[in-house]
Amino acid sequence: MVQKTKKIWMDGKLVDWDDARIHVLAHTLHYGVGAFEGIRCYKLEDGASAVFRLKEHVDRLFASAHILTVDIPYTPEEICQAVRKTLHANGLVEGYIRPIAFFGEGEMGLFARTNPVHVAIAVWPWGSYLGEDGLKKGIRAKVSSFNRHHVNAAMTKGKINGYYVNSILAKWEVVKAGYEEAVLLDTEGYVAEASGENIFIVRNGILQTPPLTAILPGITRDSVLTIARKMDLPVKEARFTRDEMYIAEEMFLTGTAAEITPVREVDDRRVGTGKPGPVTKQIQEKFFDIVRGRDALFLHWLDTLK
Repeated sequence: MVQKTKKIWMDGKLVDWDDARIHVLAHTLHYGVGAFEGIRCYKLEDGASAVFRLKEHVDRLFASAHILTVDIPYTPEEICQAVRKTLHANGLVEGYIRPIAFFGEGEMGLFARTNPVHVAIAVWPWGSYLGEDGLKKGIRAKVSSFNRHHVNAAMTKGKINGYYVNSILAKWEVVKAGYEEAVLLDTEGYVAEASGENIFIVRNGILQTPPLTAILPGITRDSVLTIARKMDLPVKEARFTRDEMYIAEEMFLTGTAAEITPVREVDDRRVGTGKPGPVTKQIQEKFFDIVRGRDALFLHWLDTLK
């Protein structure tokens, strides 16, 4: 359950949470044409708060909208300022941020091009997406019967509303079967990503993740690759098969919501020792040092709230 806060930014104004409403004939509600982001704000070691990689998230929001040929009626800097303003208005020192751009009411049908584009930003407290226990001990995952979108069936570089039906079906399927997360293969049978996260494995001492072919370019994924290279860990962006997950020494998921979540089991096979491995722990520790402001090398990733 989302914890209600005070204000939501809608189309340039802060409105009360309960007044942030759309019409039942809003085009995006019916057809899924919209773009959104998931961003986190963290409380820093010194007591201040900072949004993690705000600019990159907002840039991706605009890139997703551009893929859809949706013109957001604000500049990226105006959206960044709106995020800060919304956090301040709600007195939120740590939590989740959800900007969304969507078509409102007007025309219906598939070729509706005159509907107004609305933008909203909501914030709320949100802990670990896959659970605190999952962060510490790892989760159980299962390969879903649903494939990740083919690159010519959906624009896989966009964080687009309607595309997440695919992820939701995969998630529902595996959770009903007793697992915490779904792994989706691409249409050629290679590992693509989880329902809402990118995937990393450690095999023969090398940190490996699928390349940016049929997957969303995750900002946490990019952060992990940067961190690993700074730590002189061997890294490879290359396709791998589902059975390579089974025989990997380690496996973890990355995402704004999931952060760095270890996978202890996939398809009822223990991954490595069945516990978070040394590389996973090392990266997880470094990641949380960075988002808490404890690493001077990565302070440029933090948009500190004044």
